[in-house]
Amino acid sequence: MNKAELISAAAAKTGLSKKDTEKAMSAILETVTEALVAGDKVQLVGFGVFEVKTREARIGHNPRTKAEIKIPASRLPQFKAGKALKDAVAK
Repeated sequence: MNKAELISAAAAKTGLSKKDTEKAMSAILETVTEALVAGDKVQLVGFGVFEVKTREARIGHNPRTKAEIKIPASRLPQFKAGKALKDAVAK
């Protein structure tokens, strides 16, 4: 399911227009992104938790030349599914 299909499905369930549904979905995604950039976590009970995982800098190896390379520290978004979502998918 892509974004357009998701908007159509949500519009059908809510009775809102596709344009209004797209505005609401864009606002939600933008808000979640802003919260993650700020270092906050977004917890949707029953659905899951969006948070930022920090990876420390480390030394890696180029598999072709076996040379050591420095891999810089990074921040990555992470999603942990909630119990209700896990149970719904498992059925």
